[in-house]
Amino acid sequence: MPTTVLDIKGLKTHIQLSTALVRAVDGIDLHLDAGETLGVVGESGCGKSMTGLSIMGLLPPGGSIVDGSIMFGETDLTELSQDQLRKIRGNDIAMVFQDSLTALNPTKTIGYQVAEPAWLHRGMSRQEGLDRAAEVLDMVGIPRPKERLDDYPHQLSGGLRQRALIAMALVCEPKVLIADEPTTALDVTIQAQILQLLDRLKEELGMAVLLITHDMGVVAGRADRINVMYAGKMIEATTTRRLFSNMHHPYTQALLGSIPQLDQDADAVLFSIPGLPPDLADPPDGCRFAPRCQYATDRCRTEEPPLSADTADHYFACHHPVDGPAERPIAARAALRSVAANGDAKPLLQITDLVKEFPVGNSLLPAQYRGSVKAVSGVSVSVRAGETFGLVGESGCGKTTLGRLIVALDRPNSGELLLNGDDVAKFGRRTLRRRRRDLQMMFQDPYASLDPRMRVGAILAEPLVIQGVGNRSSRRARIQDMLKEVGLPQSAVDRFPHEFSGGQRQRIGLARALMLNPAVIVADEPVSALDVSIRSQVLNLMKRLQAEHNLTYVVISHDLAVVKYLSDRIGVMYLGRLVETGSGDDIYNRAAHPYTAGLLSAVPIPDPTIERAKEDTGVRGELPSPINPPSGCRFRTRCPRAQQLCADEVPVLRPFGPSHLAACHFPLQPPTEDATEAVAASA
Repeated sequence: MPTTVLDIKGLKTHIQLSTALVRAVDGIDLHLDAGETLGVVGESGCGKSMTGLSIMGLLPPGGSIVDGSIMFGETDLTELSQDQLRKIRGNDIAMVFQDSLTALNPTKTIGYQVAEPAWLHRGMSRQEGLDRAAEVLDMVGIPRPKERLDDYPHQLSGGLRQRALIAMALVCEPKVLIADEPTTALDVTIQAQILQLLDRLKEELGMAVLLITHDMGVVAGRADRINVMYAGKMIEATTTRRLFSNMHHPYTQALLGSIPQLDQDADAVLFSIPGLPPDLADPPDGCRFAPRCQYATDRCRTEEPPLSADTADHYFACHHPVDGPAERPIAARAALRSVAANGDAKPLLQITDLVKEFPVGNSLLPAQYRGSVKAVSGVSVSVRAGETFGLVGESGCGKTTLGRLIVALDRPNSGELLLNGDDVAKFGRRTLRRRRRDLQMMFQDPYASLDPRMRVGAILAEPLVIQGVGNRSSRRARIQDMLKEVGLPQSAVDRFPHEFSGGQRQRIGLARALMLNPAVIVADEPVSALDVSIRSQVLNLMKRLQAEHNLTYVVISHDLAVVKYLSDRIGVMYLGRLVETGSGDDIYNRAAHPYTAGLLSAVPIPDPTIERAKEDTGVRGELPSPINPPSGCRFRTRCPRAQQLCADEVPVLRPFGPSHLAACHFPLQPPTEDATEAVAASA
């Protein structure tokens, strides 16, 4: 029989605010056995992280556990003093936080922060602690660990910082590891490496892992059991395979149905959960999911469903349970298809040999001694009117820089960027200001891109005022029409950005980009910060508005399923260069470049059978420095097919189909032209 290391019964955690009492965790039960991984999933604000913080005794100001027990072995953590908790926290129970940059102290070295738990809990000397820190950094796969001891967090990449955070949690070999969204901010390649690392360390150290995430693909491949939370309550709990194949709660079914997948029909509307989770300061009566549930009845709105079971290991709280996943839409929505799908539209945006480098180092030194970041290196691509062109690749590959060049927020060092035949890079300041109405951008973080001191009405009116479009009454009418277009109430004009949810703020960002009827909209990670349910709403909105207004999108994302769903054509970037372009089917079914194939293999699939059968063919290692990129093919240092030719010569884009190009000396598919000796040798 498995040994239970953590057993939670009836846990209630409340947070007292100045004007309200928030019931963040409202009577949940869960248990965690030795050596297992338990996934906890749900939307933001459902109580997942607050459960983890309750276990650790790290509640925010005003937070307290008002009822229930948290048994760690024979010890009830809710009855311990802070001094007693400190002896357990970081020693027997450790936590990996979501944002490694804010979780690590920027004023302390990596070595100090990883060694600190060993000094405090194990009584090691300073040198013994640093030796232990180097040992654990090596265990989590950080190259040259002894050299990293003196580095500060800002000197590490996102993936290395996350590894350092895991090392800090593991230095005392805890019995329980709480991983709170440990891969949310990472690229799919680094995410896959971190998840594989956690699996390996769990086996080596015999830990139990509580994996908190909103990514159903992550838990599909890693968790033994899954608990689904909604509005502070546990609403379904069972084994991973049973949850994905035979879930019973409509919320679980809706979560899974909201995820765009690689085989998603691009013409079909994504399923989305209407509305938002309830305010936990004033939760509704009855079932808390009832206001958003398509199966809800009067009974659901008045009577709270108990947590019942149909088998010994499957619990759910629902008056009208479902039986397995929902059917995907079969009929295609032709209205969602962009006009560019016909291939008749003319190029609207023509990019040729575009180069952008950023100087680094002391500005007093001559340019030849300073070096530069090679952000974009000779990119050429065209985008047709009404088309969606997707850009994918890891962080640091130049996607966002290329997007900023397109909307003229940055100027290229060389090359051409033609908008309807006019070179944007050569526009003067006055001309650029006038033409900027044709080039708009949706930013990754809608909250940071909206002025917190301006009301939404003023935010939407600003582009019209700057461009001198219309009078006050016509602007007001335009704002009202645009709010209706993006699905926001007319009363939104008098509210500030902080009064909206993340999905609503992204709708405001899209409305602002559309105010001037632009020719091109660059959407930089438009849904990466959103829950899966809200993400599908925004994606459906973008597709509908494109079809109705013949919009042209350049969509930048590291989420390959999102890009495939939105895009007519896709470009794969690596370290400043386009290494492959083609249709969604070309990229996802006939990838020619090893980097593209590596990205695809790293994408987590929300299907336990597929996810656990995948071979480890993902991209390994860290992205090389863009200041001194590798010679020849820049991917060669991470490529399993690389040979000497890859170091000596830069590969050129070659055809692999009617609109399919890839730059590789030893591709995964034969080119349509006559095979070269190099390709023949690789075969």
